Amino acid sequence: MMEEFVKATLEQDVGRGDLYALVEPSVAATARIIAKSDGVTAGVEYINTLAKLEDFEINWNVHDGESFSKGDTLANISGTSHVLLRIERTLLNMLLHASSIATLTKKYAQIVEPYGVKLLDTRKTRPLLRVFEKYATRCGGAVNHRMGLDDSLMIKDTHLKTIEDLKLYIKKARNKIPFTAKIEVEAESFEMAKEAFEAGADIVMCDNMTPDQIREVVKYRDDNFSHILLEASGNISLQTIESYAKTGVDAISSGSLIHQANWIDLSMKMD
Repeated sequence: MMEEFVKATLEQDVGRGDLYALVEPSVAATARIIAKSDGVTAGVEYINTLAKLEDFEINWNVHDGESFSKGDTLANISGTSHVLLRIERTLLNMLLHASSIATLTKKYAQIVEPYGVKLLDTRKTRPLLRVFEKYATRCGGAVNHRMGLDDSLMIKDTHLKTIEDLKLYIKKARNKIPFTAKIEVEAESFEMAKEAFEAGADIVMCDNMTPDQIREVVKYRDDNFSHILLEASGNISLQTIESYAKTGVDAISSGSLIHQANWIDLSMKMD
């Protein structure tokens, strides 16, 4: 899947061929990837795949998940001029996109780490980029939530509108879904969370609740259903995530890790 993604990304940029290569013959060339801002590295695995496909050599000074500073040389590249100039934008786009997500994710992860709370991403990803973007959040310190609808059964507010008896539905679901698949129920109030506990959910998501509301749910869980995991979600930002981490939940999920990530600044310089 990674190789197919890299090939398609390069083909989109190259089209029928790089017109530059029609003018002059190819010569030996070297280049450097330079950081023009601080960040966290992600994308190394994809770019290594690009190097194998396009037959150039890249030597990294950083690895996925490692931080870098403005002015650092992230990698040294060698090959032919035609190849290096052809892959420049594809390489930078993948590195920039992934590293920008990892950079923001790391900021979130560092806040929740002291509280022993797992940071989760969501399915709010760009079309056809889910695997790539979730790989980037892992590089930044997050744990992947569901990759898709087939990973686990999440019963959201929209699903609940179609379910008359949640306990009966979950009982039926246990006989339909894989034995190892978990069932998660979204709750927007203490009453809904209590219903989800009693119905037999494996995970209860406290969605769009205040930290005070979640603390009430946590206490009830701890006293009555200590085996059930609790997740907080909904409008979680860098400014608010610590208040949620202090509530006692097991995990916090945020789509912001991906859709609020602003691109950092990297460039390739030919020697």
